[in-house]
Amino acid sequence: MWNTGDFVRIVVATRALVTLALILATCLPGPALADSSPRVPEIRYKAVPAEATPTPRSLLESGNWQRASSSPNMGYDSRAYWFRFSLQAPESGRVERITRIGYPQLDDIRFLLFRNGELETSFHTGDRKPFAERPIQHAQFLFPTSLEAGNDYEVLIRVETNGAVQLPLQVWEPNALFTHLSLQDQAHALYYGILVVVILFNLFIFLALREKTYLYYTLAITSYLLLMATLRGTAFAVLWPGLPWLHNQMMLATIPAAILFSALFVRAFLRLDRNNPSLDMLAKGAIFIGFLALLGAFVLDYSLSTRFSVVLAVPAFLLLLSIGPIEWARGNRAAKFYTLAWAALSIGSTLAALNKLGLMPNHFVTEYGIEIGSALEAMLLTMALAERLYRERHERVLAQDARLREHADRREAELRLIDQALHHPVTGLPNRTSFEMLVNDAVHNRAIAQYAVLVIQLSNHHAIQKTLGHANSESLMEHFAHCIEKHAHSLPGIRPVEQSERGQHVVASLESASFALLLDATRVREEPEAVYQFIETLREPFEFLGMQLPLSPLGGVAMFPEHGEDASSLIRRAFIAQESEEAQRRHLAFYQSHRDPYSKERLTLASELRTALDSGEMGLVFQPKYSLSEHQVTGLEALIRWPGRSDPPDPETLINLAEETGLIQPLTRWVIREALACQSRLVADGFPLNIAVNISANNLREPDFPSFVRKMTQGNHPGLTLELTETAMMTDPTSAMEALRELEDAGIPIAIDDFGSGYSSLSYIKRLPAREIKIDKALITDITHHGDDQLIVKATIDMAHNLGYQVIAEGVEDEATLDWLRSLNCDAIQGYLLSHPMTLEDLVPWLNHGIQLPGSNNLHA
Repeated sequence: MWNTGDFVRIVVATRALVTLALILATCLPGPALADSSPRVPEIRYKAVPAEATPTPRSLLESGNWQRASSSPNMGYDSRAYWFRFSLQAPESGRVERITRIGYPQLDDIRFLLFRNGELETSFHTGDRKPFAERPIQHAQFLFPTSLEAGNDYEVLIRVETNGAVQLPLQVWEPNALFTHLSLQDQAHALYYGILVVVILFNLFIFLALREKTYLYYTLAITSYLLLMATLRGTAFAVLWPGLPWLHNQMMLATIPAAILFSALFVRAFLRLDRNNPSLDMLAKGAIFIGFLALLGAFVLDYSLSTRFSVVLAVPAFLLLLSIGPIEWARGNRAAKFYTLAWAALSIGSTLAALNKLGLMPNHFVTEYGIEIGSALEAMLLTMALAERLYRERHERVLAQDARLREHADRREAELRLIDQALHHPVTGLPNRTSFEMLVNDAVHNRAIAQYAVLVIQLSNHHAIQKTLGHANSESLMEHFAHCIEKHAHSLPGIRPVEQSERGQHVVASLESASFALLLDATRVREEPEAVYQFIETLREPFEFLGMQLPLSPLGGVAMFPEHGEDASSLIRRAFIAQESEEAQRRHLAFYQSHRDPYSKERLTLASELRTALDSGEMGLVFQPKYSLSEHQVTGLEALIRWPGRSDPPDPETLINLAEETGLIQPLTRWVIREALACQSRLVADGFPLNIAVNISANNLREPDFPSFVRKMTQGNHPGLTLELTETAMMTDPTSAMEALRELEDAGIPIAIDDFGSGYSSLSYIKRLPAREIKIDKALITDITHHGDDQLIVKATIDMAHNLGYQVIAEGVEDEATLDWLRSLNCDAIQGYLLSHPMTLEDLVPWLNHGIQLPGSNNLHA
């Protein structure tokens, strides 16, 4: 690629070359000044038919010779012309003289020298004969003669040609002639050199740029060069001396070729197709003229083709000349140089054409008009092309610079967009896309064997946003992001999320109030307490705007490859773990597939559960309740089972699945109907036992649930108890209270299940229409080993009794626990010490057999 400096140097070199050529041209003497010694004899002529063959002597003796000008120009004439003149002998001795005919375009020339009326020397040559047959091998016709004192010399010259008949004749002393011809040849060589340099320069530019303007100009200048070399005979002498037919054919072809390529150049140089459609049509006309003339050079005879080319050249060149001033007036910058250059060429060509037609005499201007005009035209247009090249390249460089700047700006904008696409707009941390790319790359490359994805959700964010407003909430997130980033660097096995000019980030912002980290899973398993401690550190109230804000972050962890093999799966399952009950209790939870409510297995299980309900595959088992004061079984708890499935889920999973999928309504109602049906069979067998059924908070939200229970329990004895966990009651306290009061009014006993596992308010429980409190087995299991559990259970029993509740202890499995509960005045127990849950078929024999507990009689139910 060229730069601006290269084009400046080209322009400077071109102008220097042209200046040097002009200096050399002025230093070399012109043809008219090269020598003042030639003699122009008095010439007389006679025209005869071409087919006539008069003898030379008869011509010498004949009269009717007409006086000719000093440089005869007969124009285009098919007749043969005889020219006659005398040579002056020296006063003494012998001298050499050379007769020079300065017009090389003569087809046939016979030179006859007579001494004292006798033929002494004859030459026969012309440009239709091989160049080697010339007496002196030069582009012009030179005829040597020897003159002795005391003799009379007469010369006859016969000329026959299809072109213009011209005879610029001079008689020279040999040394003076060769000196003159040498200077003249040097002047012509300088002219040829200028054109060759111009041709090579523009050809080089065309090859570099592939722009047709320079090709057309190269071809036009080449046409001028060949035209002048042919007109001067130089091409015949140098290029094809043995091919006179080619020499004559080139004479016919170069003029129309110059017209054709000049018109093509003008049209492209001035950009007429865009700037001026009307002038473009004129230029196309000139192209058509040139093409016709070039075609005529190969189909017309020599004389007609020559005249046709000359006649067409004048209007074509004048047509092309008229285009320049018009475009110049319209403000076309290139037209200024073109007008001056084409004016010089057109004037010189016109003078030369008029001379060929015989309308102007031979002199320096008419003889060298085309050379002078074409040289000036070539130099001017070369400067114009160089200046245009520099200007266009400069404009292109500026345009390229603008494009580069635009590209740089666009690239910078793209980078900004990419940066924005990969970073959270509020926190500035890498966003979910960046984090997923990191995780996918990590699991693909396996730099370490296992990875852990930790997500942290600020559970209190929405409440804070509603309180502080959107702008303050975003500012809070920005400050908290720096806090979590600072503490996360100390986590064991932490992996960087991003390393760039921004620095190293180990935390990503997934959404507005959730963050993610990537850790080495092995280190997490080895030091889980470090992760728990990290979460607890973040749970400390965060200071913002002078307030201590509880952001309440909860964490979830998913492991690669056991929990997922791509970023999306790992993040999703980490969020599922963060939403689990364990995360609510410990503020951090690890993903467990069997507790994933969104897993494919659970979706399949939900579909199968619906089918099982419809097809009656579900079943109930019963666990007895034993009264420590009455020493007998006083009731049963109905528990649902799925006996028809090969790998039945545990009851907790089953209930959670039913609640998540909306099947809890039909499931609970099926359990109530089935439990009451079993109760009727037990009553028939002599066991009038109350049956307790677990319900969920979702059942209490059903508008018709109380009426359904009332309808199902009408006429049943001894009745139905509904058990509800304290956590379920606290989910929607208002709705739960209304539904429970309606059930209480209908005479349906209510029991609080798993008491002590939740966070319900005692003041709220006091207002519940409940009759029983069942202490969670987590408090009962280790009561004999932990004094704290003993104090909690004792306080719970005392409180329940003071509030009028019956107390049932769940999970009693050994005698030591039974003894402790007796000592604490617990009302009833339930657990494996009595029995495992039994089907109705197993329950009836067990009830008939009776049970024996330590410290009690062997009593039946």
